[in-house]
Amino acid sequence: MNGPLKRAALVCLLMFGLLMLNVNYLQVVRAQGLREDSRNTRNFYARYEIERGRITAGNKVLAESVDTGSNKYRFQRRYPEGKVYAPVTGFFAPESARDMEASKNSLLDGSDADLLIRRGIDLLTAKTSKGANVDLTINPKAQEAAYKALGASGKKGALVAIEPKTGAILAMVSIPTYDPNPLSKPDKATVNTAYDKLAKDDNQPLLDRAIERTYPPGSTFKVVTLAAYLESDDTVGPQTEVDAPQRLDLPNTTADLPNSGGAACGSGRVTLTFALERSCNTPFAKIAMSLGYDALKEQAEKFGIGGEPLEIPLAVAGSGIGPEEDQAALAQTSIGQRSNQMTPLQMAMVAAGIANNGVVMKPYLVNRVADAEGSEIDSADPEELSTAVSEETAGKLREMMVSVVNNGTASAAKIDGVSVAGKTGTAETSQGKAPHAWFISFAPAEDPKVALALIVESGSAGDDASGGHTAAPIAKSVMEAVLGR
Repeated sequence: MNGPLKRAALVCLLMFGLLMLNVNYLQVVRAQGLREDSRNTRNFYARYEIERGRITAGNKVLAESVDTGSNKYRFQRRYPEGKVYAPVTGFFAPESARDMEASKNSLLDGSDADLLIRRGIDLLTAKTSKGANVDLTINPKAQEAAYKALGASGKKGALVAIEPKTGAILAMVSIPTYDPNPLSKPDKATVNTAYDKLAKDDNQPLLDRAIERTYPPGSTFKVVTLAAYLESDDTVGPQTEVDAPQRLDLPNTTADLPNSGGAACGSGRVTLTFALERSCNTPFAKIAMSLGYDALKEQAEKFGIGGEPLEIPLAVAGSGIGPEEDQAALAQTSIGQRSNQMTPLQMAMVAAGIANNGVVMKPYLVNRVADAEGSEIDSADPEELSTAVSEETAGKLREMMVSVVNNGTASAAKIDGVSVAGKTGTAETSQGKAPHAWFISFAPAEDPKVALALIVESGSAGDDASGGHTAAPIAKSVMEAVLGR
């Protein structure tokens, strides 16, 4: 009798052990996969039971949850001005999210540890918990001015505007854009159809060109080359004369470097101010070859180029001047060509660093986070990223960039009664294709409130695109919006 009982007990013990193993396997190993399984409708509806917090900027509501009255899905995300702010807000879809909706998801849906006390109070008072509200640094007037100026004409491109003294991002526009509202509907089939259409669009509206794509910066990079030269010798200044041949003989190649259109640069020997005003290639290429690759790379890194990956909190693609090659390659790199690749955000940081007396502030998008009752959870704390140049060098660069607007290629950026500093850029892409048009700028020059970078992509501005004619007027409208002109 004892034998059968022992065997039965052993079998029960074994089955219990297997059951416990299976439970642990499901809860630990397969938990994430089960939660994300498309057949799991429980999680799908749970996403819509929570009233997510608002995303705001200034006096604008950029994203909010509205009560649908449905028993299946209570709340649906709405974006009142979707296309204008989509590169910043992103979207909240049935099975995914992106940009700010993804980056601050745990705060917006109320699950973040920082909201534990708020949830406890709501539980005790029988209130329905809500997500936190996220207020952004975006200046609606600047954002909408950039969207209108860049988007109305059908151009492709991006603009980033920064407050130089803090690093707060005042505008971040990417064109073409998309409407996030169809992607927020609580219907997987509808959302998948809308998303697939956007994903297959050759114009790539889902791509945030401001932070996710890099481009050759063209002549806007000359301010970095010039910064390295000024930092190398404190006797060098705006009136220092340099060689400026019509064509520069490059070593180890039969392909010489010309100025734009093969034009002469003055009489062949000009001041640094004149060279920057006319955006001559040869003097900057010659300067870079004399400084060497390491000096140029070190200067670029001081502006944040090629350093630690940036998060604003959205992830930013890495910028860089490319690998060390030969002197001929360095000459091309110094004028923003070759392997030189920058995001518009990075070039806005270059402009902002010069504007802020040489100090580059870490860029950021979130101004303040508060719970549903308005109690502050977190707020922005501006942080220095690096010192790119000395205050003296920044002053020299500022003087020369003001002259570019007043007397050189960026005259279209002039604002009545405001001193504007800027640098144009026309970046070659590939043989037979139109160039990119760039412009970086800040204003007022003596007490900067805004610094920006703008690119109009190849082919969307015509074959005669240039930073001065194509990009500078767009930048002007954004600076005027920030300055209240």
